Amino acid sequence: MRLPAALAPLEGPVFRGLWLAWLAANLTMWMNDVAAAWLMTTLTSSPVMVALVQTASTLPVFLLGLPSGALADIVDRRRYFAATQLWVALNALLLAALAAAGLLTAELLLLLTFVNGIGLAMRWPVFAAIVPDVVPREQMAQAMALNGIAMNLSRVVGPVLAGVLLAAVSSAAVFALNAVLAAVALGLVLRWKSAPRTSALPGERFVGALRIGLQHVRQSPRMRVVMLRVFLFFLQASALLALLPLVAREAGGGAALFTLLMASMGGGAITAALLFPRWRQRFDRDQFVRYGTLVCAASSALVALAPHPAVALPATFVSGMAWISTANTLAISAQLALPNWVRARGMAAYQMSLMGGNAFGALLFGKVASFVGVPAAIVAASVFGVVALLATRRYTVEGEDVDHSPAPVRPAPEIAIEIGADEGPVMVTIEYLIDPARAADFAQVMQRTRAARLRQGALSWGLFRDTSVPGRYVEYFVDETWVEHLRRLERFTAADAELRAVRMAFHVGAQPPLIRRYVAEGLVDRPGAA
Repeated sequence: MRLPAALAPLEGPVFRGLWLAWLAANLTMWMNDVAAAWLMTTLTSSPVMVALVQTASTLPVFLLGLPSGALADIVDRRRYFAATQLWVALNALLLAALAAAGLLTAELLLLLTFVNGIGLAMRWPVFAAIVPDVVPREQMAQAMALNGIAMNLSRVVGPVLAGVLLAAVSSAAVFALNAVLAAVALGLVLRWKSAPRTSALPGERFVGALRIGLQHVRQSPRMRVVMLRVFLFFLQASALLALLPLVAREAGGGAALFTLLMASMGGGAITAALLFPRWRQRFDRDQFVRYGTLVCAASSALVALAPHPAVALPATFVSGMAWISTANTLAISAQLALPNWVRARGMAAYQMSLMGGNAFGALLFGKVASFVGVPAAIVAASVFGVVALLATRRYTVEGEDVDHSPAPVRPAPEIAIEIGADEGPVMVTIEYLIDPARAADFAQVMQRTRAARLRQGALSWGLFRDTSVPGRYVEYFVDETWVEHLRRLERFTAADAELRAVRMAFHVGAQPPLIRRYVAEGLVDRPGAA
């Protein structure tokens, strides 16, 4: 029997195994956050310190996300993913030992929560980059929703397990179970046999990979909008999650109520994810983001002001539905905006925006709570979310989905001299002859060409028109080295091929546009030379 549409990607054994590893990895994350947040309430009564647990957990992704994405794009992704799980397992063992010995202080707990967050910063970009390699493009939305289900199923199961262990045993038992689950995820990742990357070129260097990743995101209008949207949304949504332990404590429910509220939020997210195939037939991505933001704001305010858990629990359920609807939609938009060769770096930049909003929101509204109280701080965050949505209503995450599948590899350029791989910079010139009457249209296409060249890693780009021949234009762009120039040819996608065809349609010369390549000549200053 075939699975329902929402679960179809699980029919593939590779995705199924990786999904189980992701589920186990997220169980460790939520259990650690719940145990750390509740343990912090026993170590200090400061709302700022309690909210800082959320900041310490998410800030590493903001600080280290892009370097992690660069590594995930240039090293073996299977080994890298496995290394992240080993990191989390070792940190969980340390937390368990210190908690059992009674040696954890508020400051040390924050530090080790930050160290655990480094594992999250390392693993998220690589997993986001793996998914499009193991599922068909038409199942991408369902696969991303299933990843959201894994995160939110762990949000249900993780807090329940953590709550039971906190009540029946101790926080040390939660951290010990985390170590076991991280080891299980490590084993599942090691079972996956990733396809080796084939290229005759040497691997990218770390600093160059960072530069190109940042440049690609900066030159992608869709990515810029998505990153702004996700930062503002999580700046708003973080307040409820960061202050939820204090909501439960002030309501007199203790750890049991906190666990129920977390589980209710995760249950809402799972319910929404299962309904995505039906909802996506009715709503576009902009509507998902708009309605999700508004519902999240309203339900968060209701949780803060709820007079009884009977009201707060359904409100957190609805908040979870809105949370996953918005986050999943923005993640899909980011995935569809990125080609595979830079996907980990692009998704790392996306995750940096998400976790940056989460970390700074938790810190900001934790500080607000210390002055005006927890309910007022959560309501203030909800009002901010609505105002931010209105202020950015012109920006769309819908756009046209571009085909980033690899185009046939173009042959390496013929050379008449010996060129070292690291020689450069390399300047490429292309001469076009167009109808002068179409100059305005040609300029628009070349503006798109400029963005495409820069996204592929070019250092600079320019377009010049000939003063002696009407309609003759010279395009130039500069690559960092000869090997980077050859690597850019390997990055050619179907979208790049389509743009090239549009560009070539303007050329009216009898011969194709003339392409020349120049390598920088190193000059040595001689004493006394004029």
